[in-house]
Amino acid sequence: MKILAIVGSRRKNGNTAALVERALEPFREDGSDIEIIYPGELNIEGCSGCEGCSKTGLCVVNDDMQPIYRKILEADAIIAGSPTYFYNMTSDMKKFIDRCYCFFSFDKNDRSVWISRLSKGKLKLAGLFAICEQNSSEDMGYTSDAMKSAFEALGFRIVFTQKVLHVFKAGDILKNENDLRTAFGNGLKLLKTLKLNS
Repeated sequence: MKILAIVGSRRKNGNTAALVERALEPFREDGSDIEIIYPGELNIEGCSGCEGCSKTGLCVVNDDMQPIYRKILEADAIIAGSPTYFYNMTSDMKKFIDRCYCFFSFDKNDRSVWISRLSKGKLKLAGLFAICEQNSSEDMGYTSDAMKSAFEALGFRIVFTQKVLHVFKAGDILKNENDLRTAFGNGLKLLKTLKLNS
């Protein structure tokens, strides 16, 4: 199985990365092919809405997102996580998601009629993490919902969405065994679901 992980934080030793890594543990134990991408380390421009992809289905922006498209297509599942920046996902995660616009096909005369090419063929699965430093999920704002809506629109079935509160300093999450245990369990659930779909 091929698993693609997208970490929307720039801290490789941060809480988002730690949660994603914990969810990947069952896949490592199972021998899955895993790749982790940090969009913040790459040269990925935001979508400009140029509609250059409308004829070919390929994004015309030549940057580090280009090789990632193939990885998305080949992945059986995606695990994505983002800390909360100003009530929403980070700009790095947002740019990654926005650049997936090229996967959509629209009716020529009615833009309300559309489909994601990722929804065709074999079912794709995803698991999501949303993290914030506050104590209330209301203060997380739209992070979880925005990511969930975007991945569902792209054609992914969301197997889990885990919200984690009250972590800020890098490594804080390592003190919270409950959230780490839940992350491992969510990864295992995703793995089991993939096996049902294989």
